Amino acid sequence: MNKIFEIPLYPYSRSPDQDALTRRKVVIVGAGPIGLAAAIDLAQQGIEAIILDDNDKVSFGSRAICFAKRPLEILDRLGCGQPMVDKGVVWNLGKVFFGDRKVYDFNLLPEDGHKRPAFINLQQYYFEEYLVNRVQELQAAGAPIEIRGKNKVLKTEDKGDHVSLLIDTPEGTYGLEAEWLIACDGAGSPIRAMMGLDFVGRVFEDNFLIADVIMDADFPTERWFWFDPPFNKGQSALLHKQPDGVWRIDLQLGWDIDKEEEKKPENVIPRLKAMLGEDVKFDLEWVSIYTFQCRRMEKFRHNRVIFAGDAAHQVSPFGARGANSGLQDTDNLIWKLKLVMEGKAPESLLETYDLERIYGADENILNSSRSTDFITPKSETSRIFRDAVLDLSEHHAFARPLVNSGRLSVPCTYDGSPLNGADRLDGPSRTRPGSPCPDVPLADGFLLDKLGDKFTLLTINVDAPEKLTVDGVEITNLPLTTESADPALAERYLCSAPSAVYLIRPDQHVAARWGKFDEKSVAAALRRAIGKEQ
Repeated sequence: MNKIFEIPLYPYSRSPDQDALTRRKVVIVGAGPIGLAAAIDLAQQGIEAIILDDNDKVSFGSRAICFAKRPLEILDRLGCGQPMVDKGVVWNLGKVFFGDRKVYDFNLLPEDGHKRPAFINLQQYYFEEYLVNRVQELQAAGAPIEIRGKNKVLKTEDKGDHVSLLIDTPEGTYGLEAEWLIACDGAGSPIRAMMGLDFVGRVFEDNFLIADVIMDADFPTERWFWFDPPFNKGQSALLHKQPDGVWRIDLQLGWDIDKEEEKKPENVIPRLKAMLGEDVKFDLEWVSIYTFQCRRMEKFRHNRVIFAGDAAHQVSPFGARGANSGLQDTDNLIWKLKLVMEGKAPESLLETYDLERIYGADENILNSSRSTDFITPKSETSRIFRDAVLDLSEHHAFARPLVNSGRLSVPCTYDGSPLNGADRLDGPSRTRPGSPCPDVPLADGFLLDKLGDKFTLLTINVDAPEKLTVDGVEITNLPLTTESADPALAERYLCSAPSAVYLIRPDQHVAARWGKFDEKSVAAALRRAIGKEQ
């Protein structure tokens, strides 16, 4: 059994802040994947980030295991995407079964020309380890970042222009002030509770058993989902491969169960043997039970306290929308917070974090709720409809889009965002303003790696200045031509247009686009993208 989650990675050590009240730029509560990613993003841009966590090691058990293409691209920008892919199990294919027969399969990334795959499977403890390694690498290079293990926040208080914290440690309590506090402390967020805030949404009447088992098996590297399998009649099941010979198995249990009883090995093992066969040898690594929940906070920003990840929203795990959407939260937040802290954007820009990521959360909740309703029908009529769709999908392509075994995570397009500028290009819908930029292979790498984390002017078959500065914000031109690029560039960014100019935000979402370069139009779009013009 892997023991990585027993090793202290950031053990407690006394901080000078414990001897005198200090004000820090940004304090992050929670050293899970989302808190670590936020701190790395800040530190890479020279902004001080202090992470407080009441633990001193990675999470116990595999937990989140499916990481989608867009979050992997975000992690590339944070300097830790490659270890994830090197260790993870790469997959693009999925299969859906009804009873004991396969009804269809699907490919989540049918086109070529992307650096990253549709998904990898990787235990969360490895993900957290790689993020901690990146934090320590940045620390060694002199970046302003620090993880404080065994630092538990007991109290927060909004002071208008800062937040005061009371923190418990093995050596007693101390006070700390933060100009900004980012709460990434999980679904049971103590910070949210301290502030008297709660979720709104649905809790579904169903429970699922998660079992990570270590075994030698010849299942392919694919996502397999069963409706009404013979080994779990009337329910559903899911199988994923992870590194180190670990397999994730999800089994639907129903609503009226004793969770503690169901987690006992003597009850788990017979269920697994019914699925895998009596002769299959396996060891249990981790067992948990979860209840479907699709909920979020009404607002993610509360003055100087900002919530991200599971602390801000929860979705059912089918679809891999938890950690993936949390990484997109911080990707959206940090560049905005940086501009506000530097005085280059009004504080009202942070309201668009609320707008855009609540839009993303609602999209995730909608898809997750629909998946849950399809997977666990609550009426006989719903079940008859579902089973008919599954039967039809085996032979008729029109029925397959109706099958919902968990709509898998895709990045959100911020349609209607107040930050979106002009769309003056007869170009592809997939790169309209608000959309995340699709990757493209270039002669010397990939497009997204070149965009980085600053405002970029992507010019295709167009002449434009190498750099522009608008209200103190620099825009760097990335000039490309279709003659010297992969055909994917024209397909994904031009369509039938002969040329294009894209203003791309630091989170690699399109802010505006045109058919030709006009400096005044670019400047106006930049001001809109940083919240200075509506």
